[in-house]
Amino acid sequence: MSRVPEGPLRRGWTTGACATAATAAAYTALLTGAFPDPVTIRLPKGQTPSFPLAKRKLGKDEALAAVIKDAGDDPDVTHQALVQARVRPGEAESGVTFKAGEGVGTVTRPGLQLAVGEPAINPAPRRMMTEAVREIAEQHSARPDLEIEVSIPGGEALAKKTLNGRLGIEGGLSVLGTTGIVIPYSCSSWIHSIHRGIDVARAMGLAHLAAATGSTSEAAVQKLYGLPETALLDMGDFVGGTLKYLRAHPVDRLTLAGGFGKFCKLAQGALDLHSGRSQVDIGGLAVRLAELGADESLLAEARRAVSAAQVLELAAGAGLPLADLIAGQARQVAEAQLAGRVAVEVVLFGRKGEILGRSPV
Repeated sequence: MSRVPEGPLRRGWTTGACATAATAAAYTALLTGAFPDPVTIRLPKGQTPSFPLAKRKLGKDEALAAVIKDAGDDPDVTHQALVQARVRPGEAESGVTFKAGEGVGTVTRPGLQLAVGEPAINPAPRRMMTEAVREIAEQHSARPDLEIEVSIPGGEALAKKTLNGRLGIEGGLSVLGTTGIVIPYSCSSWIHSIHRGIDVARAMGLAHLAAATGSTSEAAVQKLYGLPETALLDMGDFVGGTLKYLRAHPVDRLTLAGGFGKFCKLAQGALDLHSGRSQVDIGGLAVRLAELGADESLLAEARRAVSAAQVLELAAGAGLPLADLIAGQARQVAEAQLAGRVAVEVVLFGRKGEILGRSPV
């Protein structure tokens, strides 16, 4: 996760909010012949933001409108992407139906909130668009039967920077957003991907999942157990969000994998491992060394250390299994979060993928 800039952060709009705005503008034009610009929509919590149009096109039986997504100060992969909606009248009593256009993915695996074969337009954005269509239809005494095709030009390339491929969403991006608002650095899309990864793995009947803090530990734990890609969770710093979701949606077995420093924080009880929200207690590591029988000179060196890696190096030089101890303590914290619903272990890896320490299984 990138460093959060200093000062007040500007909020932005989700892809779902942008798709709703484009839909509202296009449908209004289809009924009236004129595009509202800017177009105003209502979000789930009652806010009424307005969006300028970046593109518009009116045909005989269809209309297209587009807005440029502004994610505020969030490092969102879809910031400045063009989100467009093409609307066409649907069959009588068909209601609102959705279609994936260019750059919007299609669901190919079970376990997500959408059926296999459906456009990757999540339930909350679907509700937002459907409610906008019904409101506009009522204003103009029209029937709210409409096909909405959402597209994000260039979305297939952008999707390669996301976890969509691992989730079985092919051909482009997902249209996301629960509230319509992007809160900078909340990393809601990352946490959403973790949860959906768990859902897909469960639907596929996988009993053993591995959640890793980074790519090196992920590759190492996959090799260690011969796990399929769908069993891997790109947890990053969000160990708390991962464990809490697994407590409610359990599997048989979970392996937590990562570096020594990250898991020192978990062993301390921290559930967010980002450097801006938790720090390693060097003094606490010295106490752990004392528990392992370190002499006073080694403890003095450990207390002067400036990093967890330096303390680990001191422990290794003295033949003390500090990494195993930390892995075991991290496992205890994880077990408490999982409330006994998932068997969990912790494996600590070095920069080359070598095992540094391991909790009991």
